[in-house]
Amino acid sequence: MLYREAGDFKTSYHADNQTFPIKFDRIGFWITMVIAFLVIPFMINDYWANAIFVPFLIYAIAAIGLNILTGYCGQVSLGTGGFMAVGAYACYKLMTAFPDVSIVIHIILAGGITAAVGAAFGLPSLRIKGFYLAVATLAAQFFLVWLFNKVSWFYNYSASGQINAPERFVAGVAVTGPNTDPWAQYMICLVFLTVCALIARNLTRGTIGRSWMAIRDMDIAAEIIGVNPLKAKLTAFAVSSFFIGISGALFFAVYLGAVEVGEAFGIQKSFLVLFMIIIGGLGSIFGCFAGAAFLVLLPVALKVIGVDVLGWPTDLVSHLNLVIVGALIMFFLIKEPHGLAQLWRLAKEKLRLWPFPY
Repeated sequence: MLYREAGDFKTSYHADNQTFPIKFDRIGFWITMVIAFLVIPFMINDYWANAIFVPFLIYAIAAIGLNILTGYCGQVSLGTGGFMAVGAYACYKLMTAFPDVSIVIHIILAGGITAAVGAAFGLPSLRIKGFYLAVATLAAQFFLVWLFNKVSWFYNYSASGQINAPERFVAGVAVTGPNTDPWAQYMICLVFLTVCALIARNLTRGTIGRSWMAIRDMDIAAEIIGVNPLKAKLTAFAVSSFFIGISGALFFAVYLGAVEVGEAFGIQKSFLVLFMIIIGGLGSIFGCFAGAAFLVLLPVALKVIGVDVLGWPTDLVSHLNLVIVGALIMFFLIKEPHGLAQLWRLAKEKLRLWPFPY
């Protein structure tokens, strides 16, 4: 078998602490990156981009952000949709106010603005936690949606209350607007996801990430050993909101192009991202990818099998999707709280010990 550690010798702490310690995993990672960057852009079409790849990439960024807050720091949040709306509207205002600035800068700045808003709404976490913090973030969700609906300055006094992304270019290629090619949408989202995943991976493995996990496991003990709860919780809210703001900006500008806050960033969006990290695995970067891929592919697979093959009504298939997601959430919360990431981890452990799996 190829999946073995025999022959993989570590001669430094850096080599021993790398993300993929087994050579087979490193080869698989680079093959995946080559396919993602050099193969898929030449094969993608409108359907694959809009139905699968672009929403998967954007939701994966949002799942990474929420997982940092909930999975690594233990702070439950139900305000993901509202923070995505902050990123979307911040990006829109920047795009219309500074049309000569690159859209990449606008998306990053939108993430920074969302980080500031998220840190402000994270202040109650210093006094409350658990169910009460979830209710506080839920209030933030409803407040932000109400704010963007009622204050017409955010949508530039449009009569419809809708925001529309102007056409913007990166290296001469349109990435927003009606003339955007599917591969351009895919590539800008892929680049942002790759950078966000690398940043999140390094943060969670460093001092900041260890302080988050200490607060998550036992906040009183963490404070006793020197972890500053104010710094740990607010940085978790800020970093989480930064990633979520980037996902909201991409969701508006690159994916949809035009949004209305109540429809695009309602409470359903908050629950959807929360379900992604529950099914994918709390406290795992890989779990963010697994959960996002599962919940993006599930409706597509059910439509193909149920509607196109079996001829079932569309409303029956949509209800079946909700039933399957609900059943999986109950299963993972009861049987495997660490989600698909833990199942993948156990499968690799069994493969390493094959033919004598425990």
